[in-house]
Amino acid sequence: MIRSLFISPSHIFIQISVEGILLKRILTLKQWAATLILLGGFCTSTLLYYTHHHHDARFETFGKEFFLNEVQSNPIHFHYTIDDAASYGIDESSLTLPIYHPGEAANDIYELSQVRTELSTIDRDLLKEDNQYLYDLLDTYLSATAGTAACPYFAEPLSPSSGAPSELPVLLAEYQLGSVEDIENYLAILSQIPGYFDGLIVYEQEKAAAGLFMADVTADKAIAQCSALMDMDSLTEGTHFLTVTFKERLDDLMEQGIINQEQSLSYQAEHDRLLTTVVAPAYDKLADEITLLKGNGKNIGGLAQYDGGRDYYLALLRLRTGSYRDIAEIKRILYQDLQFNYESLIHLLQADPALKDMILHKPMLLPESTPEKYLSYLQTVIQEDYPAIPAGKDNAQIHSMVKYVDPSLEPYSAPAFYMTPPIDNVSDNVIYINNQDTSGDLALFTTLAHEGYPGHLYQTVYSQRYWDEHEILPLQNVLYYGGFIEGWAMYVELASYDYAIQLAESAHPEAVRYYQACRLDRQIQLCLYSLLDVSIHYDGASLEDVRRIFAALGTMTDESVQAVYQYIAEEPCNYLKYYLGYLEIMELKKQASVIWSEPGETDAACNPETFPYQFHCFLLQNGPADYRSLAARLVSWNP
Repeated sequence: MIRSLFISPSHIFIQISVEGILLKRILTLKQWAATLILLGGFCTSTLLYYTHHHHDARFETFGKEFFLNEVQSNPIHFHYTIDDAASYGIDESSLTLPIYHPGEAANDIYELSQVRTELSTIDRDLLKEDNQYLYDLLDTYLSATAGTAACPYFAEPLSPSSGAPSELPVLLAEYQLGSVEDIENYLAILSQIPGYFDGLIVYEQEKAAAGLFMADVTADKAIAQCSALMDMDSLTEGTHFLTVTFKERLDDLMEQGIINQEQSLSYQAEHDRLLTTVVAPAYDKLADEITLLKGNGKNIGGLAQYDGGRDYYLALLRLRTGSYRDIAEIKRILYQDLQFNYESLIHLLQADPALKDMILHKPMLLPESTPEKYLSYLQTVIQEDYPAIPAGKDNAQIHSMVKYVDPSLEPYSAPAFYMTPPIDNVSDNVIYINNQDTSGDLALFTTLAHEGYPGHLYQTVYSQRYWDEHEILPLQNVLYYGGFIEGWAMYVELASYDYAIQLAESAHPEAVRYYQACRLDRQIQLCLYSLLDVSIHYDGASLEDVRRIFAALGTMTDESVQAVYQYIAEEPCNYLKYYLGYLEIMELKKQASVIWSEPGETDAACNPETFPYQFHCFLLQNGPADYRSLAARLVSWNP
């Protein structure tokens, strides 16, 4: 799932100027109480009402200011978050890409501390329940962010898998154009890319000076990526995917009568000029600078090899996964899950020896179909266990479109990803599929469950419309809870194997055992990779250590083992974000079954009849969030 461009290497999502503005605008509790005393004649209940109202007003003002400052920190981030800028009183054309300057990491830490200080001046206990929950989410998020900010040079904005150079082209290709202003804002962003990349170069130079530059093997991948993404031959021939997608969007605007052919040709010419003379040279310069910095990092390995690396990993783990378990407990639950699933798989294979051959050869058991038909089937079959998406204020129909990653991006893109729509227009949704990594009917089916229904698309649209209907502050839109978002998607992906069984078993009776085995195999792999993440980044496991593990399992070639090790070393906490997130949801589910075991009245909005339905209502209405906050919320939530 892609939310937005990596904003800046150390800007940690917080680019908010705190100068006591909010405090100047709002009376302190002492001042407010004094005013009430002077007025007199009010009963205690009235005093309490106004006291609570005052603090809620302060928090909501603070939350709105925080949200607006965050979304305005980057024009691409803003465009993907808000569709109608005017309704927020914002001039989108004034927004610019952030540029990192020397020594800015220390300033970011200071600004973050100021935000936390200002939040602490609001009495959490005097807020209404929903605002208390949002307060806890924000406080926890800022605290976790502060933990990573204390180690500013461990972040890697040039990661070949998830860094700015690889994300930027996809975000530009999907930049929605609905007006002349959108076109001009888009072209302005292209012109700013050299400055943005220059800031990334400064940050990488500071990383190198601190002895924390990327490994040479990672640098080589980043260099090759820069060349591949901005291939000059395709740019000059007009076949580059950015050129093609831009023309397609202009053609749509011509059909709508928003621009004429003369304007379209003029914009295309300017777009070509910017790509060939501004953007491509910026990528070339970035590659050259990475080349110059090679040799300043350790050859390969995890965070544990660096001074302070373990502390950073713990902070990153909390921020990325939303789990607040200690390392020992995380290892324990991962080992238990691995052992249980491994034993379950062995039991299945022993009961039906033919399954092993079926798994290895991955037979086509699902009816041959298209992504669109799979999505339609999933949208229908989930209705018993998942609540209907709220109608929203406009009652607009939800649309989904499947697109395919451009071949030039396939080596660097995820197997699939969902483009999160603006919060004020969630009707149109896009899912990208990487043909290089997603093959076979079952892989496609479960991928669409992960990205579409009941995965990212469904969760995003449901939550946004629920927040809109209940006028809940949009804070959760700018606090990235990757462990919940990907944990939910993993949870429903694994559940989708049952839907695959329903679809296939009439034609293939053996589908039940086969898909059960496939699901267990998937869980074992993700759990093992999550354990390796902890071993590499916290325990300091080397490539040789990992080789020995896989040698004992006898499951991989040495080339594949090296690729797995390198990916985990480059992307700490990534697998944990998915699988630990999933396990945290399963733990919440156990807690909910105990808390809700007593029969009682049921809210009409969550009129289950089935426990899963109730639980899914809870997650969708209260997430994304960290799991500590969700566990506390669960106690008071009425299904």
